[in-house]
Amino acid sequence: MKKKIKIIIICAAVLVVIGIGLVLLKTLLSSSGTEKVFYTANVETYENIIEISGTVAAAQEQTLQARSAGTVTAVYVKAGDKVKKGDIIIQLDDSEQLYNLEKQEYNMATKKLTASARELRLLETERNSLLQKVEDRKVTATFDGIIADLDVAVGDSLEAKDEVGTLVNIDYLTAEVEVTETDVSKLEIGQTVNFTFPAYSNETVKGYVTGWPAIGTVTSRGATVVKVKLRIDDYPDEILPNFSFTGKIEISPTEQYVVVSRYAIGYENKQPFVVLAKGEQKKSVKVQPYGSEYVKVLEGLEGGEVLIQQSKPRASGMNRNRPGSSSGNSKNKNSGGGMPGGFPGGGPGGPM
Repeated sequence: MKKKIKIIIICAAVLVVIGIGLVLLKTLLSSSGTEKVFYTANVETYENIIEISGTVAAAQEQTLQARSAGTVTAVYVKAGDKVKKGDIIIQLDDSEQLYNLEKQEYNMATKKLTASARELRLLETERNSLLQKVEDRKVTATFDGIIADLDVAVGDSLEAKDEVGTLVNIDYLTAEVEVTETDVSKLEIGQTVNFTFPAYSNETVKGYVTGWPAIGTVTSRGATVVKVKLRIDDYPDEILPNFSFTGKIEISPTEQYVVVSRYAIGYENKQPFVVLAKGEQKKSVKVQPYGSEYVKVLEGLEGGEVLIQQSKPRASGMNRNRPGSSSGNSKNKNSGGGMPGGFPGGGPGGPM
């Protein structure tokens, strides 16, 4: 009798344990089936650009050099001085050249009445040659500008083509950059260029495209490029000729989109809506497809909102839902659209 009672008690205990297990399992399955999935509306920045790098140059630059050998008799400027086109910067001893010119003019005067027309033309040609030799004893400015540097003094002996300084026109800056052959078709005169200088970290400097040749160039690496000319009209004093830069040629203006997983979008009477995780507020939106797994939100969201999943992805196939949600900005460069980068589909759990 005691043995039967013991068996009954054991069986009852087993049944109780099984019952509790079934209840727990049902609760677990029920909770897992109703767990919410959240998605974050992200702001994606689209930049249709060509990236460039190089160095800027002055609008004009003249290397100051002697055109003939001689001794310096006068230096009329110093570094930093402004000069006008035609101003004499350096004078070499020209006493011999002036003597020869005076002698030639005397000969022309004495033979004016007796020489033939041909002889007079020859004498005039010789005089012009001597005038040029007098001019060659001067170093003059070929444009309005500023003396960037000057390293010469009275008494110095110079040889022909000796370099003694630099004259620059910095009314604007120029640059020449290499653009790959595949990007040349995107170029237009006047396109905005954003320059970034290591020497000027405050902000970007604006410039524009001024032109490019009708022929490409093959680099030492074997790549075909076109050398595009750029110009900067307004620039800070911190930027000087020969400073390096990186930059972007804007093919089209930068645009920003709010992008979210399509599973965050619900439809009521064919009208799209979202449900905000905060307060579970329902909000109408205007969307358009953006790839196969995302939509672009044209109206209704600003970016950064956490949304509750409204439809579930299929369990099979290539496009499975990935755990985890994301936020922040993403950038596309030189692309025309397609799948946004860096956006996981969403995941279980509460909003961050």
